Amino acid sequence: MENPSDNTKEALNLDRSVGDFKFAEDYAYDAGVGLTPEVIKYISKVKEEDEWITDFRLKALETFEKMPLPTHWASKRLEELDFSKIRYYLAKGAKKKRSWDEVPDDVKRTFEKLGVPEQERAFLAGVEAQFDSESAYSNMKEYLEKDGVIFVDSTEGLKKYPEIFRKYFGKVIPTSDNKFSALNSAVFSGGSFIYVPKGVKVQQPLQAYFRINAENFGQFERTLIIADEGAELMYMEGCTAPRFETGTLHSAVVELVALKGAKIQYVTVQNWSDNVFNLVTKRGLAEEGAQIRWVDCNIGSGITMKYPAVVLKGKQAKGEVISIALANNKQHQDTGAKMIHLADETSSNVLSKSVSIGDGRASYRGLVYMPENVSNCKNNTECDALLINSNSRTDTYPAVICAGHNNSVQHEASVSKLSEEQIFYMRQRGLPEADAVSLSVNGFVNDLVKEFPMEYSVELKRLIELQMEGAVG
Repeated sequence: MENPSDNTKEALNLDRSVGDFKFAEDYAYDAGVGLTPEVIKYISKVKEEDEWITDFRLKALETFEKMPLPTHWASKRLEELDFSKIRYYLAKGAKKKRSWDEVPDDVKRTFEKLGVPEQERAFLAGVEAQFDSESAYSNMKEYLEKDGVIFVDSTEGLKKYPEIFRKYFGKVIPTSDNKFSALNSAVFSGGSFIYVPKGVKVQQPLQAYFRINAENFGQFERTLIIADEGAELMYMEGCTAPRFETGTLHSAVVELVALKGAKIQYVTVQNWSDNVFNLVTKRGLAEEGAQIRWVDCNIGSGITMKYPAVVLKGKQAKGEVISIALANNKQHQDTGAKMIHLADETSSNVLSKSVSIGDGRASYRGLVYMPENVSNCKNNTECDALLINSNSRTDTYPAVICAGHNNSVQHEASVSKLSEEQIFYMRQRGLPEADAVSLSVNGFVNDLVKEFPMEYSVELKRLIELQMEGAVG
């Protein structure tokens, strides 16, 4: 799938400081603090949902309460989360706007600071902007509506397109998949619902912005994207939150469905503040000849657990994960990929690069699964890590199950330290140390940065430069 055209002028500003602001809280709907059946019923009532959705939420709450926290490294950090002190639903109460001029002033100022209107005018085919629990603004080019493309938030998708939405909702990622997918299923709000009809190729990206403004808050968007046979699209999301003294939870669920011959590319650049627990479940289902590609950059948050997956269900389906993770002081980026080969002649590719700065820790956690009943499947996995300081840390946890006939798996991992000789060489030629380090790191991730759309790749390099300030010495 092609990146947006080279005439893109505007770029999303990914500077951490740009997102570090907030406005006074003024909400018409507030479910209060804590997670109870009454909170679930409140959310469902405010959203005017059908009875089956309320029942779905309540059953998900029961599942959440029965499931334990993950037992690997993150368990100790996750124990800092007190689910009884989180606010699960906050909304302004105003109806979602189609015109930017009609958006409430405080919400408008927030997204203007993040560059939403400029992005829309510059190159996007459609924009969805979510403020805390609900979408505040949504717009899509008229020509896409004429082609039958649907791009709305999850609430509108459930109400207006139940025959499409309900068919796939919760099918790629079941409620019981993990504790946080169960939590999302109980309290989900916002997110995107996209349907691209047969043979329609969306030439420009569709984009969503997710903004957390409130303290002690959890954002739980639910995204479902369906590309019908032969359809193509690129979806991009950006995420920010101000810096609070208390923890903030972001726990999204993203389900992709690529039917026969379809192509979906999903691009994420997260720039959460370091008080955010970013616990996300993302998975795509690829039918015969379909392609799903995750392009993922994790820079913000205090802790991230995210492993984009592709279930290769149809013959000759393809899956790919391209990921970059930067773990600065007091950050742990636990990211990776899962490739599940369930049909013959399927192929997958995983390219992962991480940079650990200060006492930051980056981990790759991957799974490649090829059962006995599939044949002629291929996987390539490459994990490269760069350590900036002596106390930086990186880990790789690959799990490979390869059975069947004529299947092949290739896994390569490397760890390197920042070259003192290289830094010395550049400093001798007049570069300050911070600039020399930034240049080295950008060189390390450059081949993957090129995989991001142009409007992101330039800003990623700038953001890396900001992350490198004070990283040495």
